[in-house]
Amino acid sequence: MPLLALYTFGVLKSPLADPAPVSRAFHDSAEPIYRTISRHPGYLAHAVAAEGERGSHFDVDWGTWGEFTVPAWYGKGRTVETIALAASLSLWTDLSPAFEAIYTGLHRTALNRRYDWFDRTGHPSHALWWISDGALPTWQDGVSRLEHLHDHGSAPRAFTFHHAFAPDATPAKISGVEPKGEQVH
Repeated sequence: MPLLALYTFGVLKSPLADPAPVSRAFHDSAEPIYRTISRHPGYLAHAVAAEGERGSHFDVDWGTWGEFTVPAWYGKGRTVETIALAASLSLWTDLSPAFEAIYTGLHRTALNRRYDWFDRTGHPSHALWWISDGALPTWQDGVSRLEHLHDHGSAPRAFTFHHAFAPDATPAKISGVEPKGEQVH
């Protein structure tokens, strides 16, 4: 049975290392959100650095999730002091559980503050695609899908929650979700 991959990417207004209250609020929200999402029905896994790895996203070992990479349009820092991005890569059983986890609870509260934290780039903030059971998406897959989504719009190769596709490449509708314009930061 196919599984759903979800890649999210946003460019922060200031580096993660910035001690300002707005940056701290974003940084402090991450662990409780991941903890809540990881208990959500339908959640399977998300990319984490190898145990004990510290550094910027770019210089840590991500194991089977592959080498960390970012979309070509990301132009901010790449060191621990300058990195200004938030990215996630996760695996789900289906569209509805992923949508519910992202658009309810703590993550919904964080989404309501996204314009406090993120630049509006004109690029999509997430891409979804189906993979075969037993496979893991990689960071490179996520970037490729997000860039494809930006260049071509929702299609079976890369899509959004509001313009979703089923594993058989037919349009899919998530209960209670109406199609709308592609959401970008």
